Amino acid sequence: MTYFAVTYTYSPDSEEIVNLRPVHREFIGSLKDKGQIVGSGPFTDGEGGALIVIELEDGSTIADAEQIMNRDPFHTGGALDGRTIRQWNPVISTFGR
Repeated sequence: MTYFAVTYTYSPDSEEIVNLRPVHREFIGSLKDKGQIVGSGPFTDGEGGALIVIELEDGSTIADAEQIMNRDPFHTGGALDGRTIRQWNPVISTFGR
């Protein structure tokens, strides 16, 4: 499997994030149903933002991860201040490997 760390930046006070959160969570739930989510959630340090780790087939590229994450309502709704997607190698993990 190929893993990607997706980092979102947004204000902790963002009304857009609050309004889009229910459909964002439906989107994340659909990825979970497909077996593509390793973990997802907001940072809790009061600065906003979130981390999402997705798992795709071997050989998947950042472009593949972008194609999936471009459908996130936080992205399509313009609620994010920034987003990074980086391939990640979980050398030590509890992901069933």
